[in-house]
Amino acid sequence: MRKLLALVAAGALLLAACGSGEQTLVSPAGADGNTASGINVSGQGKVTGKPDTLTVSLGVSVLRPTVDRATGDAANLATAIIDALKANGVAEEDIQTANYTIYPEYDWSGEQQRLLGYRVNNEVRVKIRNMDNAGAVIDAATTAGGDATVVNNLAFSIEDNAELLQMARTAAWANAEGKARQLAQLAGLELGAAISITESISYDTPPIYYERAMAAMEDAAATPIESGTQDVIVNIQVTFRIG
Repeated sequence: MRKLLALVAAGALLLAACGSGEQTLVSPAGADGNTASGINVSGQGKVTGKPDTLTVSLGVSVLRPTVDRATGDAANLATAIIDALKANGVAEEDIQTANYTIYPEYDWSGEQQRLLGYRVNNEVRVKIRNMDNAGAVIDAATTAGGDATVVNNLAFSIEDNAELLQMARTAAWANAEGKARQLAQLAGLELGAAISITESISYDTPPIYYERAMAAMEDAAATPIESGTQDVIVNIQVTFRIG
C-alpha cells in the first residue's frame, strides 16, 4: 500500500511538471522506490554583441545567344569581381565559389517556345572582415561586374565570440541554478551537485531585407553597411542531485 501511494505521488508531481511551459522536473522517487534522484531545470543566458564579419554572395548573371559567349563573358566579369575584392583587402581564402549554373532560357509568351539564349550564373561567397570597409568592397565589386552584377544573401556574424559565449554560459548557469535552489527550498530538500549538463547555442540577428539594401546601394554615393547587433544565446539543461 505504501509503495502504491509513493508511485501515485510521483506521478502527480510528474504530471504537474509536464503541464507547465518550463522544462522543470522534480523527481522525488526513483524507479526502485529509493529516495529523491534529482531536479532537472533549464537555464538561458543571452549576451548581445556587435558582428565582426559580413558574408555576402557576389557574382554575375549573363544571357548570351550561345553557350560559348555566355560562359566566356561570365568568366571575364566574375574574374573582374574577384580581382576587385582582392584589391580592396579581401583575402583569397575568404572567397569561395558558391554557385555556377548554365541553362537555356526560353520565351513562353507565344504559341511556341522561343530560345532566348543561354544563362550563366557565377557567384562567389565572400567574407568581409573589415566592417568599416564593407560598403567600399561591395561598391568595387558591383562596379567591376557592371549591369550583370548579382548581390545576394547578406549575413552578419560574430566569429570571435569566445568571450560572449563565456558570458552567456555564466548567465545560463545562474538562471538554472537559481531555479533549482528555489525548487529545493520550496520542497524542503537540500540541493546537491550537478550530475548532468547539456548545452545548445544559437544566434539571433535582425533580418536584412534585400530590397532595402539594394535601394541603399542605388541612392547613396557609397553603400552604407550597418551591422547592428547580434544575440548570442546559450540554453542549458541541468540535473542537480538532491541531498
